[in-house]
Amino acid sequence: MTYDLFIGDRMFSSWSLRGWLLLRKFGIPHRLHMIGLYSGTMARDMAALAPARLVPVLRTPEGTVIGESLAIAETLHERHPAAGLWPSDPAGRATARWLCAEMASGFAALRSECPMQLQYRHVGFAASDAVLADLGRLQTLWDHARSVSGSTTQWLFGDYCAADVFFTPVAARIVGYGLPVTERANAYCTALLGDGAFRDWRRAAFDVSYDPDPYARDLPNEPWPVFT
Repeated sequence: MTYDLFIGDRMFSSWSLRGWLLLRKFGIPHRLHMIGLYSGTMARDMAALAPARLVPVLRTPEGTVIGESLAIAETLHERHPAAGLWPSDPAGRATARWLCAEMASGFAALRSECPMQLQYRHVGFAASDAVLADLGRLQTLWDHARSVSGSTTQWLFGDYCAADVFFTPVAARIVGYGLPVTERANAYCTALLGDGAFRDWRRAAFDVSYDPDPYARDLPNEPWPVFT
């Protein structure tokens, strides 16, 4: 049972990263197909997936097309209940779903002002009040998740689950823009970005070069931190 996953550019597509982690981290066989977000071929590349219009898109072995990362997560959970995409505890599972839904629909300032980029770390980025408010909300949710789950591991709900998938691009934003977070939140970001699957994704992102850089900032940069 092999799925087809359609993703955008690894360097910048945060939702593509989420879709891929849902398959990679939970051992679900898949084939990758690239959609040209910055090459001008996106509409053509996605024509066969209509009415889906954004990445990632999942196509089941039976041919059903599924857009939106939350729908992909729920579909995979239904089809692979033993894979562990959601916490087994009902309270943890409900909380994880809540956090993923809020991530999908909220945090507009963080997402618009700090688009994901995996090339380097910006130095001197000044976070707006709206971004700082989003960071505060994120840390409240992360602390709440741990209070519900009683997690003593690096992950929010004890075992790695879809909530950790959904917050991986957030960690990349926090690190990539040097955003201020607590020591506990920074440790969580370090765990997410030190995970082997994410590091594989980032290495593959350098297979494509960009000129001009679509998210260039008039700021000095330093190398991306080394996470192990």
